[in-house]
Amino acid sequence: MAVNRVPVLKRCRSLGLEPGYLGVDKKSNRELKRANRKMSEYGSQLREKQKAKFIYGVLEKPFRNYFEKASRMKGQVGENLMVLLERRIDNVIFRLGFARTRREARQIVGHRHVLVNGKIVIIPSYLISAGDVVEIKEKAKSTKRYEEVLEMTNGRIVPAWLDCDREALKGTIKSLPTREEIDVPVDELQIVELYSK
Repeated sequence: MAVNRVPVLKRCRSLGLEPGYLGVDKKSNRELKRANRKMSEYGSQLREKQKAKFIYGVLEKPFRNYFEKASRMKGQVGENLMVLLERRIDNVIFRLGFARTRREARQIVGHRHVLVNGKIVIIPSYLISAGDVVEIKEKAKSTKRYEEVLEMTNGRIVPAWLDCDREALKGTIKSLPTREEIDVPVDELQIVELYSK
């Protein structure tokens, strides 16, 4: 399995991203030294794609598959793409506040701690649907890890499309997210333009 091992703060600097979007509290003291060149249209489109891939922890081939799936769905392709990425189970665990970062959420899923509608899910790219109930396995709930995580993610705002019970480590998907409810700083129209070349 391929894993992106690029240092998070370094990548955030190069993409012009705030580490907070990834759930990282650290701030980088270094400034990115850039030449004062105007970025080309292709360069800015590529950068938006790299941002989306980096935020959601998706590599190139799965990302292209999401784009193709989004283009087959009704509605605008860019919005469909963002909704598909937001529906990933590792992202949902992160949004509910059961993990500090999406990388940690991916690990939690891989360690068989997550139940969707009472069944164990071990695939981080599993897409949730409206009405699904996501919870941490009973055996794992009492571990020190989740106490620390809940303490750290206490101030995080849970999106309106999710209903969270922090005490029971359980969440319900009230509805599928809309683009307005996704607070990720990505211009999905540029990604669509890039792939439609």
